Amino acid sequence: MQLPSSGSNVFKKCICITRLYLKKLLLQLASRRHSTDSSFANVFLAVHFGSCSPCDACWEPWSEPASGNGRGRTYHAAGFRTRRGTVGLGEGSVEVGSASVSPEERRRRWRRERAGLGAARVVEEEPGVDSLTMAQVEKRGGLLRKSSASKKPLKEKVVLMYDEIFMTEDPSKCSPRFWEELFLMKVNLEYLEGKLESLDGEELMKIKDNINCLFQHCIQALGEEHPIRVVNALQTLCALIRGVHQKNKSTSGFDIINMLMGFDKAELCMKILSHPPSRREHGYDAVVLLALLVNYRKYESVNPYIVKLSIVDDEATLNGMGLVIAQALSEYNRQYKDKEEEHQSGFFSALTNMVGSMFIADAHEKISVQTNEAILLALYEAVHLNRNFITVLAQSHPEMGLVTTPVSPAPTTPATPLGTTPPSSDVISSVELPLDADVQTSNLLITFLKYSSIVMQDTKDEHRLHSGKLCLIILTCIAEDQYANAFLHDDNMNFRVNLHRMPMRHRKKAADKNLPCRPLVCAVLDLMVEFIVTHMMKEFPMDLYVRCIQVVHKLLCYQKKCRVRLHYTWRELWSALINLLKFLMSNETVLLAKHNIFTLALMIVNLFNMFITYGDTFLPTPSSYDELYYEIIRMHQSFDNLYSMVLRLSTNAGQWKEAASKVTHALVNIRAIINHFNPKIESYAAVNHISQLSEEQVLEVVRANYDTLTLKLQDGLDQYERYSEQHKEAAFFKELVRSISTNVRRNLAFHTLSQEVLLKEFSTIS
Repeated sequence: MQLPSSGSNVFKKCICITRLYLKKLLLQLASRRHSTDSSFANVFLAVHFGSCSPCDACWEPWSEPASGNGRGRTYHAAGFRTRRGTVGLGEGSVEVGSASVSPEERRRRWRRERAGLGAARVVEEEPGVDSLTMAQVEKRGGLLRKSSASKKPLKEKVVLMYDEIFMTEDPSKCSPRFWEELFLMKVNLEYLEGKLESLDGEELMKIKDNINCLFQHCIQALGEEHPIRVVNALQTLCALIRGVHQKNKSTSGFDIINMLMGFDKAELCMKILSHPPSRREHGYDAVVLLALLVNYRKYESVNPYIVKLSIVDDEATLNGMGLVIAQALSEYNRQYKDKEEEHQSGFFSALTNMVGSMFIADAHEKISVQTNEAILLALYEAVHLNRNFITVLAQSHPEMGLVTTPVSPAPTTPATPLGTTPPSSDVISSVELPLDADVQTSNLLITFLKYSSIVMQDTKDEHRLHSGKLCLIILTCIAEDQYANAFLHDDNMNFRVNLHRMPMRHRKKAADKNLPCRPLVCAVLDLMVEFIVTHMMKEFPMDLYVRCIQVVHKLLCYQKKCRVRLHYTWRELWSALINLLKFLMSNETVLLAKHNIFTLALMIVNLFNMFITYGDTFLPTPSSYDELYYEIIRMHQSFDNLYSMVLRLSTNAGQWKEAASKVTHALVNIRAIINHFNPKIESYAAVNHISQLSEEQVLEVVRANYDTLTLKLQDGLDQYERYSEQHKEAAFFKELVRSISTNVRRNLAFHTLSQEVLLKEFSTIS
């Protein structure tokens, strides 16, 4: 059979027929790829068959049989007429709409078409939509190619992945490597933010789980070493936070947190703390994060993290949290002790031994540096919100040496103040840090008391003043708790607690080895006495003194209520209180210009009234009660001067009249004791011809004249106002949390220096 020549009309018609059926075949293949776009088929046929010249027969219309939808397409010899335009098959060009394209352009477009199929999906427009003009193609649309008469727009792969995130289904369900691939592609900020902006609140809540996953994977990618992934993750995170914030500007702010990370992440923090391996790696960060979340807008709306922390009753979680806090505080204590020993063994110490101790306070101030307020805030929230956490304070365990685990060397970073950085992974171990060499057992409360004794030594600047205030607030919460008081006063739980004492010229440093084992409440009282004695200065910390006296009062109320006879050197407390009264009187003019000193004076006088009225129920022995009267009689001049001062101010119409009058009434029993025993002591001295009586002789007179003493019963001495944070402390905690947040950001530990440099460089990119 003879085949027609290449120049005959029959041959050309065969070519046209072949082209027609090839296109049909390609369209069928395209439909199997979930796309009905014919652009690839048009370009393929035009490139491979575009060199033939149309014959006359080819000008005759060829009708394609109607498809199942009742419609058919008509193909002409001049090209294939579709709903997108006509692809010409003439010599040397392919006609798309009205544009004439050269063969080189045809091949370039075909190669781009093929490459585009691997990098992006072909998205078909709906019939009847006009072709987009150049001005209508925006960058935020993520288009690789604008639509035309015969070509549908191509979207970037990252844009298509964004679209999958904004679906209700998990994008990684069908693509396990979805999140790995996402951060390897250049971020389209405009499209991502525009997508978030286009959704309303209900639509955004439907995809909350996917937004949570995106946020979580962004955070994880920031910790990787690959710089491209870090930058892309950071850009994505910025766009995500900005977009979610714009949608929730008018809300309380918890919707933003819930949308980004979910309220259930608080439970994740709890799981981290209950699992030893994860606690060693992430325990410190989890505790700090939990403390910040609990304080996030806590006074403006209902904070769900407060609720979650307050109801935790899992023993492993609470113990894990307590262990992280104890180890962070212990690390600070250890660093301070090392600094202290370094100063004592240096040249300066030798010099002060020769010339005296007049510079000791200045040398000591160098050691007292910035504290770890973040971990202290976490301890406060745990004690204040969760009663179950009180049991963690008292859990004793044998002290062991620090067990370290091999860790990779950390990069060199700028020096930070002592205690502002989290403890290293070798510190967050399963054992407690050694507190003192001679102490056999320890617990979280001992660690905190020792930490407080360091923090409260120096309150000259505002930062240290706030640290001391937070320590006293924590002690206030502990002193109010019934269970905490039970183990504080338990005679079967005795500890040797070595508190740090401020060096002073008039006293020697106590020998650590001579400390007796006593109930923990004795250490708390020692700490309060130490604070009273060491902070009578020009910049008088009135607020801290008030809190200190309140702690002592609440402990006495428990002892009176439960008739606990504590064996403590009460005389040290009485002497410290009387010296404080003397300081207030000697600096009356200066202090009254800044403070209401009568509030503090009234609290001190009422402490003495409580000992006088109820001392027989909680003082350890009758001789202790006698010693109380002896101290009042011995220091009667101080009480007389106080009475004269408050009487003068209460009889004058002035600002302090009412406050001074309350102190005047409170001094009634103390003045009764002084006025009753002083004449009898003078008479005893005159009868026995003794110019100056000894302590035993005075006590003998006191014991012999109790029966004739008349005292007035004062009500309300064993009552106190319970601690409340909501109104009185709101401003303090807002400022504290703001300071902690700034400090945490400043001291973030980067995994590598290159990442830190990269993030700093990225911060300048527009």
